Amino acid sequence: MTELADIYEEIILDHHKRPRNFREMPECTCSAEGRNPLCGDEVKVFVRLEGESLSDVTFQGQGCAISRASASMMTGKAKGQTAGEARRFSLRVREMLLGPKCEPPEELGDLKALSGLRKFPTRIKCAMLPWQALEAALSGRPEAGTK
Repeated sequence: MTELADIYEEIILDHHKRPRNFREMPECTCSAEGRNPLCGDEVKVFVRLEGESLSDVTFQGQGCAISRASASMMTGKAKGQTAGEARRFSLRVREMLLGPKCEPPEELGDLKALSGLRKFPTRIKCAMLPWQALEAALSGRPEAGTK
């Protein structure tokens, strides 16, 4: 395993063991649930909008280390962004995981740790589930998920 892969693994494990923004938000503006029936991952994303800005983003749920770490990193990245910026980050993560193989953009920060999942296609759905729930929440849909 390369040194970079070790660092990426540490980032994922840290976010899994100590997830950031892991809490319900009763005063949210919008929320959506995501489920992956194939592996049992479940996530609910809560967003508080102030104008176009995501002033707070949290999540709750259960699932594998990848799903939980992705949700933790997502909340940190999306908080303070506009809805459009959050959607663009979601697209960049999707491109990093599913698009042509290339070096992940620096702007993704810790989210680059998920790039190693390209080697494990079945785990990509786990990483994308929180992002799909965020997109659903911002679009006014109550559910997101994979079939």
